[in-house]
Amino acid sequence: MVTMGKKAADHEAEGYSWADDDGVDAEGRATELRPLALRRPHTQAFHLAWLSLFACFFAAFAAPPILPALRPALVLSPSDASSAAVGSLAAALVGRLAMGPACDLLGPRRASALSSLACAAALALAAASASTPAGFVALRFCAGLSLSNFVANQHWMSLIFAPSAVGLANAVAAGWANVGSAAAQVAMPLAYDFVVGRLGVPITVAWRVAYLIPCALLIATGLAVLAFPYDLPNGAPKQGKKKEGFWKVVRGGACDYRAWVLALTYGYCYGVELVMENVAADFFRRRFRLPMEAAGAAAACFGVMNAVARPAGGVASDEVGRRFGMRGRLWALWAVQSTGALLCVLVGRMGTAEAPSLAATMAVMVACGAFVQAASGLTFGIVPFVSKRSMGVVSGMTASGGAVGAMVTNRLFFSSAMYTVEESISFTGLTSLLCTLPVALIYFPSSGGMLCGADEDDGHVHNDDDYMLLK
Repeated sequence: MVTMGKKAADHEAEGYSWADDDGVDAEGRATELRPLALRRPHTQAFHLAWLSLFACFFAAFAAPPILPALRPALVLSPSDASSAAVGSLAAALVGRLAMGPACDLLGPRRASALSSLACAAALALAAASASTPAGFVALRFCAGLSLSNFVANQHWMSLIFAPSAVGLANAVAAGWANVGSAAAQVAMPLAYDFVVGRLGVPITVAWRVAYLIPCALLIATGLAVLAFPYDLPNGAPKQGKKKEGFWKVVRGGACDYRAWVLALTYGYCYGVELVMENVAADFFRRRFRLPMEAAGAAAACFGVMNAVARPAGGVASDEVGRRFGMRGRLWALWAVQSTGALLCVLVGRMGTAEAPSLAATMAVMVACGAFVQAASGLTFGIVPFVSKRSMGVVSGMTASGGAVGAMVTNRLFFSSAMYTVEESISFTGLTSLLCTLPVALIYFPSSGGMLCGADEDDGHVHNDDDYMLLK
């Protein structure tokens, strides 16, 4: 590991000493998450990472809650909204695939900051120029690109925190950040109503003014991350992995079947979350005849569970890892994600009732959100152990799986009049249940898999690309 440089020494002069911190390992990585220890550079990086990603989620999901206002302003048909959602997910897919190698080569901090600033500029331009359905698709595409920041977030936390805390750190950083989608569900309708009602701005301009909020958040957090001087836990800026070679890093992740399995399963835990956050507000508006603000608040109940559910998944992953090793992490992922899938089926079935109960439907939706988001946390409790050298690529592949799963689900079930929204939600749950089964195929020679133990003959072999499990 790179030795501590001048910037790290400056940090010690400000009141923090790397040598005196008993919460770090031999490589300077934090062995526990201390969100209130603000003098620790690990904690500072943690807060910057989740706040930056919070802004990205806010931007990516700013449009769905104000869709009733956007429809007349941009002359949108029902199919235009679906196409724009797919465009947003496609942008997230492309961005996350590119972000993985970028993190390995440039460092996650720089990659994150540059992504936020570029997306802010693109989003502002798209909001200012959109006047047709095609412009709306472009708007959501630019917003979706910001979700590539998720890969940088998880990569950065995996560098800063030791294996004993990486599951919790990844889950809390992503979980708190995901609340940005719920914040957008509440804040964007309120901002739009304020601009129209209090300031008297025409509706064709009001929604553009409301979009200043996500743009400002992206710029502020991007600059803050860029100003932070460290990528690595010992205070040194990351120099990148040019000596490894770009294609060697990419092959290290792309040729590992475990990365593909995790991408598939993540496609139907986080992918389910993306689908629900795109359709929930419209579901509540149509099925329960709620006004725009109330429907947005009801839909926010799904996303707000990220504040506790995804971190809970990370805690569970680390705890079962301590008790049962990697086999425990895999079994926990399968059980939690399968439960979330069954609850998703139930949400759809409740919506088809002749007189559905709003309170009961919201309660089951909250429970569904809790389990699928916990499954996301459990997934990224496993990702750092797949490949140390190609961690960014593996993170990017897994994160991209979420976007692919949401895109496929949207196209199969939500893009035509063949199924009602309620039926589509149930089919989404069934698909998630099936796509969770391949977790049983994941195997680590030194620790085993769901159905078999470690290979004792290979247990003593530790090469540079292995990320060793908890000791």
